[in-house]
Amino acid sequence: MYRFLLTPRWLAAAALAVIAAVIMVMLGNWQLRRYHERTDINNRIDAADSVQAVPLTSVLGRPTAQGVPGASPGKALAWTKVTVTGHYDPTGEIQARGRTVDGEVGFEILTPLMLADGTAVLIDRGWVPSPVGGAGAAPQVPAAPSGEVTVVGQIHLSESRPAPIGRRDGRLDTRRVNLPKLAHELPFPVYGAYVLVTDQTPANDPAFARVPIGHEDAWQNGGYAVQWWLFSVMPLLLFGYQARREAQGANVPAGERQAPTRPVDKPRDRVEEADRRLAAEHQTPADKPRDRVEEADRRLAAEHQTPADKPRDRVEEADRRLAAEHQTPADKPRDRVEEADRRLAAERRAATRPADKPRDRVEEADRRLAAQNGAD
Repeated sequence: MYRFLLTPRWLAAAALAVIAAVIMVMLGNWQLRRYHERTDINNRIDAADSVQAVPLTSVLGRPTAQGVPGASPGKALAWTKVTVTGHYDPTGEIQARGRTVDGEVGFEILTPLMLADGTAVLIDRGWVPSPVGGAGAAPQVPAAPSGEVTVVGQIHLSESRPAPIGRRDGRLDTRRVNLPKLAHELPFPVYGAYVLVTDQTPANDPAFARVPIGHEDAWQNGGYAVQWWLFSVMPLLLFGYQARREAQGANVPAGERQAPTRPVDKPRDRVEEADRRLAAEHQTPADKPRDRVEEADRRLAAEHQTPADKPRDRVEEADRRLAAEHQTPADKPRDRVEEADRRLAAERRAATRPADKPRDRVEEADRRLAAQNGAD
């Protein structure tokens, strides 16, 4: 019934269905990995206030050359809580404009923190609002503390889509904190990520607002994973559905379908089919009985029957034939003695008696005797 599945066309369809299902499963697994990555990021964000900070140098790779940032830590280490000690270099300060906090547009201020080995890490000291004079006015930025500073914060990855960099108000001015591009503007090696301040010694200026960290939408990726896995079943179900239709002949165009070779209600049991064929061979009228004994009785009766009302009992049939042989008028009696008397009386009436001559034998004998005596 399903041997057509071994044809090249159906084998190719089966291969395509399996390949499509495998691809969709792989896409679901990729979304599942994204779900776990984002969940880990959210966990690190939420645990920043409770976990112990680790040294920056244990998380970030040390930069080796000026103009080239160090290696990026990757998403697996984003928002890790770190600590680092050094001194600020205000000459390399950066302002990132167009940043929004609580619905208000302002600037994020990043100042290089010089480490003892001559490398630097950019520290995002916080957000300050735009000046009253508008976008062209310089923001009011508190000066960075002098001397040794210990910073505790969370690792922020370099932003993508680099923007042009210019100089404004004695600072580097840009819209995007893209470290590969900013590294070309700084006279020292820079690490491949920057740090958002959560705590600082000496304390950070209160004019800075802490930059909020947004959580990742991990559940969106989890939903996508489930969708792809559900989609992976659809090619296999569609293949099975089409194979079933092909086996039933439903995929053949209406004009090309062949008439069925047997009635819809034809029995499929071989013994019953043999009985039906035997009955069909001996059956003539539509109402002919299908029992073989009854059929033999009907044939025998048909051979001996002539009129439609002919009796089927043989003794009665013999009596009817005998009566038919001796019967002439419609009212002829069927008793033989009476028949003889009626014939004798009929002969005499025809010869001598009037129309009203009595038909009783005693009376007839008296009439004959009276006639003889009168003659004498």
